[in-house]
Amino acid sequence: MKKVELNVSGMSCGHCVETVRSALTAVEGVADVDVSLTDGLASVRAHDGADEEGLVQAVEQAGYASSIRPREIDPRTPRR
Repeated sequence: MKKVELNVSGMSCGHCVETVRSALTAVEGVADVDVSLTDGLASVRAHDGADEEGLVQAVEQAGYASSIRPREIDPRTPRR
């Protein structure tokens, strides 16, 4: 499993949140979705083979702007 976070803009109400959640849940490989109206963020747990760009496209097809939020690097993680 992997976690993907998406920036989502254009949401203004609970219905918008449900629309985004439904769009992401329909993407193949998605296991769980949490959408925050306040933060403009969708957190997706998906199987490793899930297409991240497909997540962005699903949100955009639902009528909202979206982009993959860059992953933060944990400074405690050793570099190779």
